[in-house]
Amino acid sequence: MPTEGAEAPCSIITFNPSDRRAFIGGSDARIIMGHDQDDLTRLWREKRGEIAPQDFAQNLIVQLGSVTEDLNRTWYQRASGATVTDIQKRVRHPVHRWMAATLDGIVAETGAVFEAKFMLPWAFSEEAAADKHMAQLQHNMWVIAARSAVLSIITGGGKWVEIKVHADPLLLTAEKKFWRCVQSGEAPQLFGIEPPRPRLAAIRVVDMSGSNAWAEFAVLYRKTRSAALEHERAKTELKALVPEDAKEARGHGLRAKRSKAGAISFDVIDAA
Repeated sequence: MPTEGAEAPCSIITFNPSDRRAFIGGSDARIIMGHDQDDLTRLWREKRGEIAPQDFAQNLIVQLGSVTEDLNRTWYQRASGATVTDIQKRVRHPVHRWMAATLDGIVAETGAVFEAKFMLPWAFSEEAAADKHMAQLQHNMWVIAARSAVLSIITGGGKWVEIKVHADPLLLTAEKKFWRCVQSGEAPQLFGIEPPRPRLAAIRVVDMSGSNAWAEFAVLYRKTRSAALEHERAKTELKALVPEDAKEARGHGLRAKRSKAGAISFDVIDAA
């Protein structure tokens, strides 16, 4: 959930989307939260004006997303009964002026960010789709201080999927660090901050009898369950035995360490 700056209303203003050096947009967030150092460095150089922005005019998937956006929105409204407003609004964050977004829309009834996407059907899954677009959704939610977002997906296989996502504060940390690098000239390194995992509705009952891997680990689980329960009980009892003023406790080949936050962890050590 947005916390910093969330109390201020979003600022809907006109800005030039082609001058991408002046702000971090939703499509940039995916690179900032990604795992490709070359992509991150290229984006940093773009924002500093050292190289030209990428041109997606010849990217077929991007163009398919653009031309199917109206259909996507219409289909979502028909299926959900909700209304999408503020279509293609250009918005800046009221506090962090370097954060901006061009919204596919806002769901009028809930205030959720609406995002329309087109995806190919090959190996499509809701989990992969949510992971792919999570950073952009989180960015757009931050810009307008929304608590949730709706990802509406049409696939090339004729399938429509709706995925709901809740806001998470981790994205802002990475974007702040990246923007400081843009301003200072210091080359950014991958930030190692994972976007939140999507919480998808569980709706299927799946028979795993035909999976050899499931069979192998099911047997292992059944064999080790009793030992695992004893292990967790031992940890609970050991933590209770550590004096409250102890930073570390050790004995009988086991060491307990207390973190600054007060959490206790255990290490196996040489009993000698």
